[in-house]
Amino acid sequence: MEQRTETDFLGSRQVPAEALYGIHAVRAFDNFPDRTPFHPEWYQAMGLVKQACYLTASSYFKALKQKYGEDIPNTKLVSDEVMEAMTLSAAEISEGNYAGHFIVPAVSGGAGTSINMNVNEIIANASLLKLGFKPGDYQQIDPTEEANIFQSTNDVVPTALKVAVMFLLNDLETAINELRAGFEVLEGRYRDSLRVAYTQMQEAVPSSYGRLFSNYSDALSRDWWRVSKCFERIKVVNLGGSAIGTSIAVPRYFVMEVVQQLQHLTKLPVTRGENLGDTTSNLDALVEVHAILKAHAVNLEKIVSDLRLLSSDLGGAAVKLPQQQVGSSVMPGKVNPVIPEFVVSSSHQVIANDNLIAGLCAQGCLDLNAYLPLIGHALIQSLKLLTGSCRTMLDNMVRGLEVNTAASHDRLMHSPAIATALSPFIGYHKASEVAKLMKTTGKGIVEINEELHLVPPAKMDEILQPGNLLKAGYSVNDF
Repeated sequence: MEQRTETDFLGSRQVPAEALYGIHAVRAFDNFPDRTPFHPEWYQAMGLVKQACYLTASSYFKALKQKYGEDIPNTKLVSDEVMEAMTLSAAEISEGNYAGHFIVPAVSGGAGTSINMNVNEIIANASLLKLGFKPGDYQQIDPTEEANIFQSTNDVVPTALKVAVMFLLNDLETAINELRAGFEVLEGRYRDSLRVAYTQMQEAVPSSYGRLFSNYSDALSRDWWRVSKCFERIKVVNLGGSAIGTSIAVPRYFVMEVVQQLQHLTKLPVTRGENLGDTTSNLDALVEVHAILKAHAVNLEKIVSDLRLLSSDLGGAAVKLPQQQVGSSVMPGKVNPVIPEFVVSSSHQVIANDNLIAGLCAQGCLDLNAYLPLIGHALIQSLKLLTGSCRTMLDNMVRGLEVNTAASHDRLMHSPAIATALSPFIGYHKASEVAKLMKTTGKGIVEINEELHLVPPAKMDEILQPGNLLKAGYSVNDF
């Protein structure tokens, strides 16, 4: 394979002649051996941020030329042709182009410098090709001098992360709301379908599947509300702050305008931090956002664990989940609850990521956090896992879920749990005797009442109506 030679202040390296990456990416690839791929959403967001930087820089150069002419002492102006080529190349990255030339792995050191420089190299070399030059001809367009103009890794990379996260938060917010609506449908369908409720995995009191599904719907409503509030935290960016938020070596024009340009490009509510040093060095906003994601993961795990139990042979299979996959290579006819198992696995990964993010955000030292690559990777992974969990729950479980209402009703009528409904009429101790008899004889509540003459049969029928079993408390009129 034909090679080209690239040089930095550490020495020289060989790079494939046609590669759009360069020496910085090659060094990173060799230094960081983990091959977990970098999230494409973050890569594409880097293209959007670079595009905003180039458009702002071009506007700045235009303003300078209008005021001072073409020759400004001690100021290097990048040509319109080069700026236009880099802007187009950045836009192409935002669409996912050239991703095969991004070779920096997900886990890297250096606070994201390798991420930034790999993107800079791609932009520079893609722009060189557009202008009729060969990759690596950095006399014409340099990855640092031109492609990184008015930027620092420390403001570009975290800003791109937050852009990627906001897009993914939009997806998650929609997925949560759609899943919530799916449970609302089940709530309405099974509103009066009676079941035995359990506390500590023991039969407890009468309830309904409608109430159970409403519990899930309300939990998801809280998740949706919390996720919608994440934008307030994540929208504050440090773009224009340069290395540590002091905006050193950056024109004031650029500092004031670049975030507005990014807002225009992304249609997201990004806003410049009031204290760019704080936004650069402190990543507690990411900790807060991910904690909300963890809460959602906890709710999802609780929901699918319940449904897995209710649909199991151990639980009498009162709930029937859609059959999605053959469950065994040796046991004929076996079908496993693969959707709940996927969601539980995903939830535990999110919970693990929460610990990782909190720990690494606390490792920020003085003016910068060196661990942004892994922090960002874990945050994006959690968002994608949760969105995927919500969608597969809705599509492959909730929409096809069925309840054996007749069997559930019969089980309740033969469960000691139903005796609690009699306690306002016959007292706790007498109701306890009923429950004991039901458990020892296996007889139903109606049969026991006929034997013991506890309440008139008509009154028993009234007590056992779903509307009476499920209403909030009782009044003296009930007697």
